[in-house]
Parts: sequence; C-alpha cells; structure tokens
Amino acid sequence: MLHNLGSINLDHFYRVPHLVHPGETLASRSYHVGLGGKGANQSLAMALAGGRVCHWGRLGRQDAWARDRLARAGVDVTHVELVDEASGHAIIQVDDRGENAIILHPGANHGFTRRHLDTLCDSAEPGDWLLVQNECNALPELLACAHKRGLAIAFNPAPMNDTVLELPLGSCHLLFVNRGEAAWMAGLPESSDAEVLLQGLHERLPDTATVLTLGSEGAWYQAGAERHFQPALRVEPVDTTGAGDTFIGYFMAALQEQRSVSDCLSLAAHAAALSVQQPGAADSIPPRDEVERYHTRPSSN
Repeated sequence: MLHNLGSINLDHFYRVPHLVHPGETLASRSYHVGLGGKGANQSLAMALAGGRVCHWGRLGRQDAWARDRLARAGVDVTHVELVDEASGHAIIQVDDRGENAIILHPGANHGFTRRHLDTLCDSAEPGDWLLVQNECNALPELLACAHKRGLAIAFNPAPMNDTVLELPLGSCHLLFVNRGEAAWMAGLPESSDAEVLLQGLHERLPDTATVLTLGSEGAWYQAGAERHFQPALRVEPVDTTGAGDTFIGYFMAALQEQRSVSDCLSLAAHAAALSVQQPGAADSIPPRDEVERYHTRPSSN
C-alpha cells in the first residue's frame, strides 16, 4: 500500500492570453473551479493508474465533494479529515501556450499536529510507501515518524524553498524533482545539464534514488551508478498544470506493480503527455486504459 500525506486544494482556473505582469489588470477568457493540490492530484493519478493508495489529508467540511471524488476514483479516503476551517486553494493562470502561474493558500493543509501524524503513521505497515510533497506542514515530524515506522519514503519537494534543505532528506528512498528543484537542492545553476544536476544530487544524497523530470527534454532515473533515460513524447500542450503529478502517480503505480524502472518511466511519460493535452489539473489525469492504448501505439514515441 502507498500512503500519501498531501494537500487537497480547490483550484480556481483563469484562462488568460498571457500570464499577468506586475501592475497589469487582465480579463480572463474563462473560469472554473476544480479539484487540485499536488497531494490529491498524485493520489488521483495513482488510483486511475490502478494503484493502491490511501490519502492522508485535511479538507474544509463544506468541500466534502472533493473527498467524494477521490473515493469514486478508487482512493482510500479513510484518513481524509473534514474540518471546520477553510480548505487549501490555488489561483491558477493558464496562458495560450499552456504555461501556468499559481498562487497557493495552504488552509487546512497546514493543520497537521504531531499527535495526528503519529496516528497516521501507526495505521501503516512497515515496508509500505509514504509519498509526500511540500504543501503540508510538519514535514520534519512526519519524515522522522515514517522513518521510525519503517516506511519507504518518496518525496516531491514542491513547491521548493529553503526549508526543504533542512529536512532529513537522507531518510528518503526516492526523490521526484524538476529542473528548478534539482538545481536548488544541489546548489547549481538552473541552466546546468541534466548529468550535472544528477551528479550534484548524488553527491548530496548518495543513498537516495532520483527521478528528474525535464518536460520537453525527457526524464531521468538515477540510483547510485544506475541511470535510465526516458525521451519526451512529442505533443502540443494545452495546459501543463498537473502533468508532474500525473507522472508521479503513474510512476508509483507501476513501481507498486514491480515493473522495471524503464517501464515505470515510460508509462509515467505517456500518462503525462496525455494530461498536458487537456485543460485542468485533476480533470486532465487520464485513466489507465487510455494510457495503455496510447502507450502501445507505434507512433507514440
């Protein structure tokens, strides 16, 4: 089983001709509200991929529909707590090139206590996976608790900030990072080549496997001296929001199936490529059968 302590947000999407500039007032062409949060997206992606995932989260009581949606997709929501406070939410601009800019308010996602974390960790079995991002509070306590419990920890340090560097990252078994996150963690320029970033991460965390996602430049897996490369798939993006979360959910589902690293990367890349061709975050995550059909098309690579 994989347990995912992660954010559940309400995403407010605004379609704009370009990302708003400082001092500019810009009218949006469309607006809608959807399920989001990196945690919820990754749990949803893993469930749609056929994985076994239990979400640990907090959500405003008035937004119980978001928990229900996760449950309908196959996510175990036993440990999604409904609380009397505002849910986390995000304001997302999406421009005509499919690029996005996001303002995030944590809300209920920042209400975890040490006692709560102990209870959650006690519900897991040694050897289970714990997936975590950087949109919830109390990460130092969570990582220490999970390590003590014997859980295998996968960490996606997004959104990235300096507090991530103070975490006990050596207890993580698997790290998911994009170019900016990798550069920040390794203390390197963001323009560094992939191999330089991978080497920098290996020097910082020699015992932690890394998945480095580079968008149109593909993705890498590194564990010690072992490396695997997944080329990017050629698609015309409509909206890149949630593509990284889709990749992570599908990768972890394939890993749960004990597939090879190359298969995990390939399945995840195809799922992410499909997701960027649809608007939205959670709404863009494709189901497994659709990904399998795309994956087996001769022209998909």
